[in-house]
Amino acid sequence: MSPLKRKKLSKIRFELDKLDNSLIKIIKKRTNLVKKVLALKENKNQIVDKRRIKLILKNIKEKSLKNNIDPKITNRIWKNMIWSYIDFERRNFKKK
Repeated sequence: MSPLKRKKLSKIRFELDKLDNSLIKIIKKRTNLVKKVLALKENKNQIVDKRRIKLILKNIKEKSLKNNIDPKITNRIWKNMIWSYIDFERRNFKKK
């Protein structure tokens, strides 16, 4: 790789790192909201809402297409995020 390309790569990676830091802050906010949702659930079977998951993925696909983002990428990201939070809820569910 040429020195010029290496420098460009370094700048792009720096921007990616800044973006990752922003995403971490957003994930923290999302986690706090999920905790509030979990506190309202009375039964463990309320954790997975298949209709809501389907609606979320449909909306993400539409928004992705509208914004010229490959919907396969966003679908995979959101599915992983949804199932990660479902796992989080299952681990943190407390019977009332």
